[in-house]
Amino acid sequence: MLSAFRSALATPDLRRKILFTLGIVIAYRIGATLPSPGVSYPNVQKCVADFENQGVYQLLSLFSGGALLKLSVFALGIMPYITASIIIQLLTVVIPRFEQLKKEGQSGQNKLTQYTRYLTVALAILQATGIVAMADRGQLFGNCAEKVIPDSTVWTLAIVVIVMTAGTSLIMWLGELITERGIGNGMSLLIFVNIAARIPAEGGNILSSHGGVVFGVICVVGLVIIASVIFVEQGQRRIPVQYAKRMIGRRMYGGTSTYLPLKVNQAGVIPVIFASSLLYLPDLISRLVGNGSAGWQRFIATYLVDQGNPVHILAYFALIIFFTYFYITITFNVNERADEMKKFGGFIPGIRPGRPTSEYLSHVLSRITLPGSIYLGIVAILPNFFLSLTGSGQNQNFPFGGTAVLIMVGVGLDTVKQIESQLMQRNYEGFLR
Repeated sequence: MLSAFRSALATPDLRRKILFTLGIVIAYRIGATLPSPGVSYPNVQKCVADFENQGVYQLLSLFSGGALLKLSVFALGIMPYITASIIIQLLTVVIPRFEQLKKEGQSGQNKLTQYTRYLTVALAILQATGIVAMADRGQLFGNCAEKVIPDSTVWTLAIVVIVMTAGTSLIMWLGELITERGIGNGMSLLIFVNIAARIPAEGGNILSSHGGVVFGVICVVGLVIIASVIFVEQGQRRIPVQYAKRMIGRRMYGGTSTYLPLKVNQAGVIPVIFASSLLYLPDLISRLVGNGSAGWQRFIATYLVDQGNPVHILAYFALIIFFTYFYITITFNVNERADEMKKFGGFIPGIRPGRPTSEYLSHVLSRITLPGSIYLGIVAILPNFFLSLTGSGQNQNFPFGGTAVLIMVGVGLDTVKQIESQLMQRNYEGFLR
């Protein structure tokens, strides 16, 4: 692996791409530490120390690398873009116009990307307005007595909202720059950087509070979890596909054998994000309503907010399984796959083209989705059993589990494969042997 990395740096164009990506990442992390104008950074620091033990904005803070609770320029992180992308992807099934654009190739995809950008800005304005309003009313940081925005005039609050929205737009542009001129998927890499930025601090907390022995055991467990996740992420069911020979003009086409890969984890990390967001929604509503003395608010605080509670764990696990099936059903259309194969003369050996092929694909997909959804659920709830080690009562603070490890492993594998593919074009050995 080290020799492959040395070969990558020795190649001029690949080295430029790697250095360009690193430069964008450094600029992004600098922006994540700059406080927005009008925000009292010392007061924010005092409130963050008390608020990190609470979890209503934990997922957003995870994707922003902790920038959300600092009310920095990049406080919203990449979360508005992720939400907009998921919405547009789901709308392609509901809105015929979007489905038509998806089938038009690159021009239609460019149009959908433009709609995603517009929706990202709109979501960023909504999220920034809500966060700034809660910070101004003292609800963002719980019972913190410090005034995080000393000058709470409408003009000052509007400037903070505009700066946060502009920061999200800038992040979106930086991610697209990495995709076009750097290495890997830009948006995914920025999420990877945000999550990785939190690991040293969380590891340091475990080391200082529980000692070197516990820290060493956790590192070993973390390596086992990462290796297991890599193994499952690479797993796939390969359905053989045979293409018949066709005479077009004077040339013979087809007659080749290939396969249709169905990954064990076909849905990626999206079901975990959906389930986490849905579980955080009751807590957010409870905080917006007020004092928290009502019976339903106590129920939410006891059974849904407490991540060590068995009700929370079971609800989280069940939601992940549900959203895995839901997302795969929406995004992987077996009828379209069967029609595409039939159109180009392809067929699965032993299965007739058309409807029998779609039924077979649906049967295989439903069987492979079950272990994939159980795998996602186990990885997501595994940190809930280590809450006492994080010192915060929140599973995302465990460095080697949940959403963090799924995203980091997925992005890492994708980036390594892209570097490896470019190295193989130059006859160098790749990272993965």
